[in-house]
Amino acid sequence: MRLPHRTPPDASQLGLAETEPPLADRNARVLALCQGLFTCAIAIDLTLTALTGYQLAPNKALATLPFALITVAGAVVTWFAAFLIQRRGRRFGFVLGALAGTAGGAISVWSVFHGQFWFFCLGTTGVGVFQAFAQYYRLAAADAVAPAFKSRAVSTVLTGGVIAAVLGPALAAWSKDLFPSALFAGAYLMVALLGLASVLVLLLCYRDHAPDTHANNAAEAAALAAVPRSTGEIVRQPVFLAALANNVVGSMVMMFLMTAAPLAAVGCHYSINDGANIIQWHLVGMYAPSFFAARLIKRYGLGAIALSGAALNLACVVISMASSSLPGFYVALLCLGVGWNFMFVAGTSLLAQSYRPAERARTQGLSEFLRYAATAVATLVAGPLLDRYGWSALNVAMLPLLLVATLLSLYWMRSMAPAVPVRA
Repeated sequence: MRLPHRTPPDASQLGLAETEPPLADRNARVLALCQGLFTCAIAIDLTLTALTGYQLAPNKALATLPFALITVAGAVVTWFAAFLIQRRGRRFGFVLGALAGTAGGAISVWSVFHGQFWFFCLGTTGVGVFQAFAQYYRLAAADAVAPAFKSRAVSTVLTGGVIAAVLGPALAAWSKDLFPSALFAGAYLMVALLGLASVLVLLLCYRDHAPDTHANNAAEAAALAAVPRSTGEIVRQPVFLAALANNVVGSMVMMFLMTAAPLAAVGCHYSINDGANIIQWHLVGMYAPSFFAARLIKRYGLGAIALSGAALNLACVVISMASSSLPGFYVALLCLGVGWNFMFVAGTSLLAQSYRPAERARTQGLSEFLRYAATAVATLVAGPLLDRYGWSALNVAMLPLLLVATLLSLYWMRSMAPAVPVRA
């Protein structure tokens, strides 16, 4: 299947190589490893932070504050991280983020040993900063290659999440009792070590590579010299709207249902371990498709994969409403994970095509901030909405969001129609 495509110019028009640059391919693999290390670290923090906060909080009403600070810090810093990365380079920004995660983990260890709640909040804030910078791993890989290879680069980076799906929960369970005198301190030591490992990998293996900063011919020089467009002009592009819809809606629906699913499973009289296993299969669904998503995009096009992701999310909703059996939960959350992956890879690839070099930080920062804000809202309200309206009603509420993503994807596909068809 071939999709019409009009913008951006193809690789030959920009003077870019028709094959993926070796350094870009190597950097994508390095970032995949860093993605795995980061996701393991954040999985530990997200799994245990609420429990640790309850243990340390002077007032139990504050127990979820450290957990909330991870998301809040990530949302606030993600905008500034985009401009810092553009000004000082990706390697500098990524190392700084990993150092923040290392420091956050170390502060959390000290806080648990000494029973210091407010210092523990500082530690989780550091992990939120780590999260903000790590969100740009996939975009760094996409920016380093020609349009034909962006989906492959994004998928390569996201394969690192498979490590976390397998090792993250096991590492949290094993390390939380590492120090008998301080429950959970060992887990936060793992967070610090994973952050430090990321620092070392980035310093030793990652090299800044941005072909968009080196004009090789007149066409590319003209693209670089073009006057940056206003934010409003960028946002009104069909390609940006489709990218934003797939990234934001895909992540928001995923966070809504993933956050509520373990609670819904327990409410249906399944065990806490059943709820944990459901989420583990969901994580596999989120990241394992990255091994083949790029091939599917190459064959069927970005639009088809984005719509397939929305369809899989719809399947999750239908299955969740039709059955409250344990296999129903497993299949629904697996569909949710795969659907998120397809929408996220397609959305990121579209986002990387929506800006010129001088507009990169502004466009990426805006998109990531909106995505973070939406997922933060989903995380905060999923529990109360589940408690008030129930699991089926929560799933029904996802339908308008999926409709918006589908319509904006079709709008972008239609905007490409008059041009000469080329493979996406």
